[in-house]
Amino acid sequence: MVEGPSLIAQAAAAGWEIEAQFVAPGHGAVAEQGVVFELAPNVIERVASTEAPQPILAVVRMRPSALPAVADFVMVADRLADPGNAGTIIRSAEAAGAQAVVFTPGSVDPYNPKVVRATAGSLFRIPVISAELPALRAAGLRVLATSSHHGTDYTDEDLTGPVAVMVGNEAHGVPDDAAVDGWITIPHVGAAESLNVAMAATVLVFEVARQRRHR
Repeated sequence: MVEGPSLIAQAAAAGWEIEAQFVAPGHGAVAEQGVVFELAPNVIERVASTEAPQPILAVVRMRPSALPAVADFVMVADRLADPGNAGTIIRSAEAAGAQAVVFTPGSVDPYNPKVVRATAGSLFRIPVISAELPALRAAGLRVLATSSHHGTDYTDEDLTGPVAVMVGNEAHGVPDDAAVDGWITIPHVGAAESLNVAMAATVLVFEVARQRRHR
């Protein structure tokens, strides 16, 4: 389910199939796709997932995504739980030039309506897949996990080669015994134990982008 004219238009522009559109009184369909249902007054407020819903909802057919055949920059979210964090990570990954976002099993559903909204449309343009670490290694990627308490300073790590940068669950992070190729950390001062996982992911993906620009 996709809510709002902007997200629906972005889905259509990216080639996703819109199966149906549900439109509040006084509003029109966004894309010339699917069956259009004109709703009676106050109906959309009862079926939307937000308190102040957009005037149009659409059912968009999910399509399979796979890791690109040639991928050298992937963002990985390990057992991520919060939809807002998941959506922000997808949005930041696309903005920084990642070729895919991988959610490990046990993570929030990337098609959760809250995740879809938080991606601001990025979900329709970057492959988002579910996979485990062996699949990333099979693709030739070096898996670097993040930690709040150990690892190489992220600005000192060479991130210009084929790499998958992994952030962990909001409460527990990446397990210390995870089968990864290395660890990186974002140094910080003050009493805060760590950054919010979506904020940390954003810092990291743009460091990858920065290093590649200056490679």
